[in-house]
Amino acid sequence: MRILFDHGTPSGIARSLAGHEVTEAIERAWDRISNGELLAAAEAAGFELLLTTDKNIRYQQNLTGRKIAIVVLGNSAWRLVRNHLDRIVVSVNEATPGSYVEVAIPFK
Repeated sequence: MRILFDHGTPSGIARSLAGHEVTEAIERAWDRISNGELLAAAEAAGFELLLTTDKNIRYQQNLTGRKIAIVVLGNSAWRLVRNHLDRIVVSVNEATPGSYVEVAIPFK
């Protein structure tokens, strides 16, 4: 699966996503564009999943009819995220076109 990491997504997650192709938004100079533009650009480029920390994306964007799956992390701090890699990997592996899931990551 082709996965796009939004600018707040900890890059360390990529090591746990064996078998997937991970690209960071900054590599494409997409780290400063709006969510709507990012989703459109990612779909046009053939990305199948967006991994983001933006919990408001579902309220700010109309996700109806989107082909790209979205997995939202509940926290962006690597020291916390790394303890939940198994759940993140499961969410990514179970994602289907147009799906949306949030992975809760407590702040402690």
